[in-house]
Amino acid sequence: MPVISVNGLTKDFGKIRAVDGITFKVERGCIFGFLGPNGAGKTTTINILCTLLKPTSGKATVNGFDCMTEAPKVRSSIGVVFQDMTLDKDLTAFENLLYHAILYDVESGKRKSLVLDALRFVGLYERRNDLVKRFSGGMKRRLEVARAVVHQPSVLFLDEPTLGLDPQSRANLWDFITKLPVQKGVTIFMTTHYMDEAEVCDRIAIIDKGRIIAEGSPEELKKLIGGDVVYLKTTNNAEALKILKERLSLVGKIKGDELFITVTKGEACIPEIIRTLGEAVLSVRLQRPTLNDVFLHLTGKEIREETIDSSDELKEAIRAYRRRFDRG
Repeated sequence: MPVISVNGLTKDFGKIRAVDGITFKVERGCIFGFLGPNGAGKTTTINILCTLLKPTSGKATVNGFDCMTEAPKVRSSIGVVFQDMTLDKDLTAFENLLYHAILYDVESGKRKSLVLDALRFVGLYERRNDLVKRFSGGMKRRLEVARAVVHQPSVLFLDEPTLGLDPQSRANLWDFITKLPVQKGVTIFMTTHYMDEAEVCDRIAIIDKGRIIAEGSPEELKKLIGGDVVYLKTTNNAEALKILKERLSLVGKIKGDELFITVTKGEACIPEIIRTLGEAVLSVRLQRPTLNDVFLHLTGKEIREETIDSSDELKEAIRAYRRRFDRG
């Protein structure tokens, strides 16, 4: 049985349909990436899976428990790392995790050993008696991961866990996260706006406008691009796109101050493009397909566009969920 099963899930906010009949499954022990531009419906979906929101229609189960009718069982079987830091800065690392273990009704005889084991796992055992307010941003994130798994959940939800961290802290955090499925038997359901982080996923679903538009492994998704990507800077990108379409039957898009074109063999195509555009070409570079290219190709937009997922209604729902989680 899949650890997460979603079937025909729909969520409406008034006249706006944030999630539109999506269906997918997450196998136990894998790292599953749920990607999409803000406003695509991913945050709404995650909040339904975490029992924060009730769907308009459809069904979702986590660890075999129905998210609608068995919400307490769902919550007891999952861990969550929010975008925003939710640690108590005036408690020590050990006290933060112990408090969490008590809220989740971990057996009293096992609490201390589980807390210390979680601290060792994220490399914070030596800092267990230090106040959290003395920790760096990366250390706080690692402590939040430790807190999220101290009660031994089956599923860990990570909502942009590295947002705001420096590259070294990001790398260190992912070193711990990617060990969780093997060492702790935890299934990871993650969102991220960093496409390089999504490379660690076993499987990825891309959602846009409330619908899942692609699903597969990172390599399977890259094959959707169909070739190499040639990036060009020209004196007039819009005019260059028109010329390339008329003379070479090449179709591209503009991203920032560059235009990009997907071709079968980039090395052979670049000389022909330069001959066609002549002195209008300012620079050219070749790139093999990446998940970022896949994302832009499928959605046609930057990943940080803002719409419904930033609504006041949803923000209030998130605050209510955090209060509920703090009470265990």
